[in-house]
Amino acid sequence: MRLDQFLTSVFPRPVTRSHLKKLMEEGRVLVDGVPAKPHHRVKPGQKVEVSLEEAVASSLEAEEIGLDILYEDDDIVVVNKQPGIAVHPGAGVHSGTLVNALLNHCKDLSDLNEGRPGLVHRLDKDTSGVIVIAKNNASHVELARQFKAREVKKNYLALVKGVIEIDNGVVDLPIGRHPSNRQKMAVRHDSERNAITEFKVIKRFENSTLVMLNLKTGRTHQIRVHMAYIGHPVLGDEKYGSKGKFPRQALHSFYLKLRHPVTGKEMEFRAPVPADMKDIIGPDYSNILPLTKAF
Repeated sequence: MRLDQFLTSVFPRPVTRSHLKKLMEEGRVLVDGVPAKPHHRVKPGQKVEVSLEEAVASSLEAEEIGLDILYEDDDIVVVNKQPGIAVHPGAGVHSGTLVNALLNHCKDLSDLNEGRPGLVHRLDKDTSGVIVIAKNNASHVELARQFKAREVKKNYLALVKGVIEIDNGVVDLPIGRHPSNRQKMAVRHDSERNAITEFKVIKRFENSTLVMLNLKTGRTHQIRVHMAYIGHPVLGDEKYGSKGKFPRQALHSFYLKLRHPVTGKEMEFRAPVPADMKDIIGPDYSNILPLTKAF
């Protein structure tokens, strides 16, 4: 097999073939200790070494924006993202993002995602909670591998419209781009992108339900699409049918479990429930908290 084909097959996204080709051209890929070109044929038993390119100058601006840091070391930083802040610049958003804040806080971030330094996964702008950031490319590759292999456990808390009668359930329905609105996702039975969301009821209120959700897959807008499909859209989620009085989608990334990308140690992180969701939960919050064990 050609070396470039071999490396593309073993490296998870976002490491692209063009990025690997650049590393080979710079002599950063060795086969049995010798720099090798993309067309080099590799054989079983050979040792392939890749020196991942470290962060380079970015056109993104560092901005002094407060961060709620749950954990940090030389390889990763885990942040409790606040609602209302986009994770990275995009259409119509050029500043004030989590990436801008991270550039101000960290000397180095991984650069495998062009324009999105450090980002291994993402949260929607109005979703709060735990997100892990890679501070170097080696950590980024290993974390991306864990996400791709579904070794990372992610639990969310959500306030949804209506009273869910059953105590727990599973939504196993594929998700794809909405057929008429390209800015939305939808349950698409013709999609090959399977999506599985487990949920359990934590507390029922008069017109809403607090649920905990476990993502078995990580599709765009997965929780929002699945809960809307079963008739219980996330409160405040105008895009998927539940605007109401809540100022944003009432969705919080509550719990994240992964293995440290360098040490391999299992690590767990929890982000406190934000004040706007606490206000809806009310005085029962302290009694409810023990029920939110990861599942």
